[in-house]
Amino acid sequence: MKIEANDLCKIYGSGENRVTALSHASLSLSDGDFLSIMGPSGSGKSTLLHLLSGLDRPTSGSLSYDSRDIYRLTDRELSDFRRRRIGFIFQKFHLLPVLTARENILMPLLLDKKQPDEAYFERITKLLGISDRLEHLPCELSGGQQQRVAIARALIARPDVIFADEPTGNLDTKSGGEVMELLKSVHREFGKALVIITHDQRIARMAERHVVMTDGVLSEVTAE
Repeated sequence: MKIEANDLCKIYGSGENRVTALSHASLSLSDGDFLSIMGPSGSGKSTLLHLLSGLDRPTSGSLSYDSRDIYRLTDRELSDFRRRRIGFIFQKFHLLPVLTARENILMPLLLDKKQPDEAYFERITKLLGISDRLEHLPCELSGGQQQRVAIARALIARPDVIFADEPTGNLDTKSGGEVMELLKSVHREFGKALVIITHDQRIARMAERHVVMTDGVLSEVTAE
């Protein structure tokens, strides 16, 4: 899997109300990459993630997955593409409150009318330490457990890349540290490309590559 973003720009409004949220950003990702996107609130890091993951379309620029420009897809085709090839982890978990943990995890497959691979399901839930919580509703789980369910949901369709937007933002320090260690384990175990947005330098340093966003500009990329 190869992701190539070229000269991405995102502009809102016009005239005096014109705001450049992202300015001429270029970036590449390959299988197994672990990238952090760091910057203060309003720096453009969430905009970059939304464009890289196909959640939003740019004002200009291109984004290709294995040489296929996904911005040329229709909205329906792009939705299908995201569901099958991209995993998402959000700050607020976004679990459906009326579904059990098991049902929330399997939702991407059900939407695609696919049967789960039970051995794979067991593998990821065991790795994430939630095998004994699968029949519980989200309200019966702690914040850390809910985020573990969200990580399992992101993995269930075997995506090429996982995007995590402030995955520890709604957790206390202990739970947040546990979730980050689990994400590192997921990265090692499954070899998925992992992109994490954060404003926390401790979390950013866990990644192998680092991107710094300032005022909509991708200002620094370093590799360790």
